[in-house]
Amino acid sequence: MSAHVAIVTDSTAYLPQEALTRHHITVVPLTVILGAEALEEGTEGSARSVAAALQRRRPVTTSRPGPERFAAAYRGAADAGASAVVSLHLSAEISGTYDAACVAAESAPVPVRVVDTGMVAMALGFPVLAAAEAAESGGTVDDAVAAAEKRAAGTSAYFYVDTLDYLRRGGRIGAAQALLGSALAVKPLLQLAEGRIQLLEKVRTASRAIARLEEIVAERAGQATVDIAVHHLAAADRAEALAERLRARVPGLADLHVSEVGAVIGAHTGPGLLGAVVSPR
Repeated sequence: MSAHVAIVTDSTAYLPQEALTRHHITVVPLTVILGAEALEEGTEGSARSVAAALQRRRPVTTSRPGPERFAAAYRGAADAGASAVVSLHLSAEISGTYDAACVAAESAPVPVRVVDTGMVAMALGFPVLAAAEAAESGGTVDDAVAAAEKRAAGTSAYFYVDTLDYLRRGGRIGAAQALLGSALAVKPLLQLAEGRIQLLEKVRTASRAIARLEEIVAERAGQATVDIAVHHLAAADRAEALAERLRARVPGLADLHVSEVGAVIGAHTGPGLLGAVVSPR
């Protein structure tokens, strides 16, 4: 059994199952609570259940994993022969997941480096893949962390929501508070910045907002070699159409992922979410 650096993340990375399997990445799930029902993110139908509950105005909340879930993941990595673990998570400004991982790391049987990427969705997923590739090439913990942090620093995430109501209810809108008074009159474009969800632009209609989202992503990509992810919740047609247009507009496009977000992010953004992540290689 050869020693290696194992990679752990959480379910908000929304990495394709094929990538998780290929790189032997362990995922610790967050939980979404629909009334009295608790569902682990990633279980079949959890995102759609959240979308349906939100549309019916049922109460939806989310919960971080307990430290014991991370402790089990770290023990499993050690039992599989890992000499160390790099554990990469969504922004600590958005969730307490990072804190729970830090608590578990203190008593892990092998050294664990916990990283707050300041990101979420594939803006987290791309740095996780960078760490996994560095580890697979024989890199140390420091190498894997450096690869993830470099990828995260260059990655941008933008998204459109039909309404700010869900973000307001969950307390996740940060600097976008200024939009609340005029939320009905504008369609907001938001971005992840400094680990927080912040207002980027106000646009008058949904169609103009989505067109502007496309322009921003294409401008951010430029001529560089980039990976792009398009995310949505209950808006598959919008997502596929945006992905097709970006394929035509981005000359340096390497990989393009299209996926529905999981239950946890969906609970805070609501149906109609359309997001795009740009990550230079």
